Amino acid sequence: MSAAPDKWRPSLGLVIFAVLATVAVLPLVGLFFFRLYDNQLIRQTQAELIAQSRVLATIYAQEFTARLDSGLTLGAEVPPGVLPDPGDQVTPIRPALDLTANDLLRRRPDALPAPRPAQQAYVEIGAKLTPIIRETQKVTLAGFRILDPQGVVIAGRQEVGQSLAHIEEVADALHGQYRATLRNRVPDKPPPPIYSFSRGLGVHVFSAMPVIVNNRVAGVIYTTRTPSNIFDHLYQERAKFVLAGLAVILGTIAIGLVFSRTITLPMRELIDRAARIGRGDREAFRPLRHYGTREFAQLSHSFLGMAEQLARRSDYIATFSAHLTHELKSPLTSIKGAAELLQDSVQGKSEGLTPAEQNTFIANILSDTQRLEAMAQRLRELARAESLPQNERTELAPVIADLRSRFPASSIEASGSLDRAIGMSSEKALIVLSHLADNAVRHKAGTIRLEAVDERTTLLVTVSNDGEPISAPNRDRIFDAFFTTRRDQGGTGMGLAIARAVMASHGGSIRLKPTDDGAAFELQFPVA
Repeated sequence: MSAAPDKWRPSLGLVIFAVLATVAVLPLVGLFFFRLYDNQLIRQTQAELIAQSRVLATIYAQEFTARLDSGLTLGAEVPPGVLPDPGDQVTPIRPALDLTANDLLRRRPDALPAPRPAQQAYVEIGAKLTPIIRETQKVTLAGFRILDPQGVVIAGRQEVGQSLAHIEEVADALHGQYRATLRNRVPDKPPPPIYSFSRGLGVHVFSAMPVIVNNRVAGVIYTTRTPSNIFDHLYQERAKFVLAGLAVILGTIAIGLVFSRTITLPMRELIDRAARIGRGDREAFRPLRHYGTREFAQLSHSFLGMAEQLARRSDYIATFSAHLTHELKSPLTSIKGAAELLQDSVQGKSEGLTPAEQNTFIANILSDTQRLEAMAQRLRELARAESLPQNERTELAPVIADLRSRFPASSIEASGSLDRAIGMSSEKALIVLSHLADNAVRHKAGTIRLEAVDERTTLLVTVSNDGEPISAPNRDRIFDAFFTTRRDQGGTGMGLAIARAVMASHGGSIRLKPTDDGAAFELQFPVA
């Protein structure tokens, strides 16, 4: 068998390690390349701005309501589809900004001069809210702008008195619709190179929330803030991330140990067993110490069973070859010696043989030739006996009829379930019974009896005779190939070995039964 090309191939352990390492790194890949963590921080920032804006909008609405008699002018009417259902107890605004969708706008446009200044009452509301937003900004670090219904800034650290009505999110809020946007920002100083992994460091979150009074816009709370730095956040939560990393590493190690225990170690042991079997080590047929999985247990059982069967087959062939060589050597030597003597007598190299001596040598040659022919016939029968059955089926009744015609001088009696079909061809069944009958005749049996009993899955046939009994020392050797006590009468010692091979190849069996008179064999034929 040709060997596989000698090239590098990864080991199973390396493949498992690579898979586990890939699985362990996947969360980090998600963080940095799919921007999942950046996106979460941005939505967290938006949620905080919504909460802060909602509180300021409520205070603004209260201040506005207290000044309705001052002649304040309301803004645009809110469309019916935008207003929340009055019956709803909660009307949350959920963060929806998505950095992965690339909804990123340019830098926020600068403020423009206001077409007309804000009304004095709005300026007073702004002055009332200014201390609140300044104290809030100290803690939240957010930027606040309070706008009147025309988009003019009435409170904030910068741009007071200027208009922001031309900015997209502010314009939507002035028409009663909440909107948040992501915009590019230019940092005050160049960030470290590692910050380039995070897109969230280069954006601003802007939130524009309308203040609605009597279904009309009374103002806008315009807030902005930079999302949390992912690296600062990782540092602040380093204990949790270290624990998560350790959990991933320990989980990976645990999975690796499971793979090693259930796959790698049993496979390495099986490979070692295969190498030992190749070197002829019979101890390698022992079961593995650990199988790991059910499938690998089945694989190892099948492999070791097949290897052991092949080893037994190899031993059988070696033993059979040695016996066959010995059995062929004796008649061949006898034939060669007789032929050489006859040749010398014809050529006058020695004193001539008498006619009686010549006839004796010729008779010996013919006898040995017949023995070789009988042995060749037995070898052909043995080869057919060990061939795999091919949907064979027959009944014993016609086989026994052929057996009677083959041994007309013997009394063959048969009884029982002779019509039960067996999983064997009539030719092979006749080979088995013929060898038993021939063996009985050679041991001076006059009557051969067959009794068949149907045992559902097998047909139990007892073949007995009234010939000479088998001696105790020979009972354990009668099924050995080439063992015979009638070699001088032409016995080859292969009949019972052939019968056993036929029965075994068809899933049956044959054994010698204990008996006081003659000999008895028990055959188990598989039923069809």
